[in-house]
Amino acid sequence: MTTRITLSTTQYDILEHAIDQTNGQIVWFPENVKGGARHKVIQGLFNKALITRDGQDNYFVAAEGYDALGRDRPTSATLHPDPEVEAAVSAAEANWTQEKQAAAQRLLKVGIEGKPRTRENSKQAMVIQMLQRPEGATISQICEATGWQAHTVRGTFAGAFKKKLGLNLASERPEGSERIYRIV
Repeated sequence: MTTRITLSTTQYDILEHAIDQTNGQIVWFPENVKGGARHKVIQGLFNKALITRDGQDNYFVAAEGYDALGRDRPTSATLHPDPEVEAAVSAAEANWTQEKQAAAQRLLKVGIEGKPRTRENSKQAMVIQMLQRPEGATISQICEATGWQAHTVRGTFAGAFKKKLGLNLASERPEGSERIYRIV
């Protein structure tokens, strides 16, 4: 079901002139339409979505305006791609695809035991080495070595070490000293 839009003679004339004479831009008004009347006509066309506005104060006939007059909507000009731009875009897309695949491969690499590998020079690897020592490590020692706060160390124990890496941590608290953590 289509709704027929009712246009005044003035609205019809303005749209028709814009389509026929100025490629859809509304620049002409009948002699008797000035000031506030001109504004009302524009507002009426705009409210019916028959015209559209660019970023400034220029109005153009919208696709619905062509339909209201029974005219064919304008077709956009066929774009002729620039071969240099197309080649640059294709090269960038290919490079991006290769980088994405390489990153995915790095994420999928696993060690012999099937556990994700860690970088040898990371803070996480340093903490694991400290926890593998026979004497273990305290939270304050780990904080000093990494620059982390205590809650970060405890979160790393629970999240990265226990959940993600599947490490078993044991702790003991000798009388009169801090709790010592070890990987068992």
